[in-house]
Amino acid sequence: MSDFSKYKKMELPRTVVVGHGVLPSIPENCAGLGLPKSALIIADDITMKIAGDEIAALLKDAGYSVDSVSIREADSDTVSTVQEIASGMGPVFLAGVGGGRPIDVAKCASFNAGMAFISVPTAASHDGIVSSRASITVDGVKESLDAQTPIAVFADTGIIVKSPFRMLAAGCGDIISNKTAVLDWKLAHKMRNEEYSSYSGTLSEITADMLIENADQIKPGVEESAWQVIKALVSSGVAMSIAGTSRPASGSEHKFSHALDRIAEKPALHGEQCGLGTIMMMSLHGRKWEDIRDALGTIGAPVTAQDAGLSREEVIRALVAAKDIRPERYTVLGREVLTEEKAEKLASETGVV
Repeated sequence: MSDFSKYKKMELPRTVVVGHGVLPSIPENCAGLGLPKSALIIADDITMKIAGDEIAALLKDAGYSVDSVSIREADSDTVSTVQEIASGMGPVFLAGVGGGRPIDVAKCASFNAGMAFISVPTAASHDGIVSSRASITVDGVKESLDAQTPIAVFADTGIIVKSPFRMLAAGCGDIISNKTAVLDWKLAHKMRNEEYSSYSGTLSEITADMLIENADQIKPGVEESAWQVIKALVSSGVAMSIAGTSRPASGSEHKFSHALDRIAEKPALHGEQCGLGTIMMMSLHGRKWEDIRDALGTIGAPVTAQDAGLSREEVIRALVAAKDIRPERYTVLGREVLTEEKAEKLASETGVV
């Protein structure tokens, strides 16, 4: 009998604070985590006003040295600029404040520089607020890169509920897409003997199922709805941390979304595209795609290309091209290769186009 040699590393947030009015708790929690007494806040012009300036004031009042950077894009040049600024500040931690771009830039810059990073979402539009992946544009193409898992997450539902409801609904789409992501992961385990974590896979599925079953409770202007979605996004991020891969939350539906990012004249929100992809990929898996469509529709997320501002042609082209996105990641698109004719049939039968 051979010696057992399995080895695994999991990086999880040490502190997660969710609820109404949590921003004032940031200095105390940062001190408890032993973070440096110097912070660099990364936000955009809007999220700096929404929360960044308040966080800076709170930290300064607590004796921290604070600097801020307002960004416009989440691209490699911006990451390099933030990394250079942070490296010149001595011992420092980064705070990503926003929806997607500021948090992605902060987590990627902190990963490259070996610094701690805290995540302060101002919207609940995707599970990137907790995950160790960042969506960064490199040479004009959006890439999913290795990044830093936040050491702490501070999600103020009082702020998040004021963000456009479209963003919360998109976050729901990203969570619900875990259904096809896990099916793809199981398929890769069966067909390619890819390592599968039943614990993280189950956690991911349960998170999606709970949101599907309670879709009628997700409503605009209701802080309880923001609470439920944030908890689900955190759970989804934890599932990825446990697995050490984005597999529990990223499969064929994400390939479709990334293809749309490259093809569409005006892509929809990430979670909206993943939701549409999940409807169609559930059908490819031979599962009840209608349940996904109905849950997304109840929440108020797009269930057709028109809802998402996408054209029929863009959806068809993205379905055909999706197999070439991260080709090393085996999904149902490896088993069911979509020609233009098959893609059009799939999109039509599920009502997406």
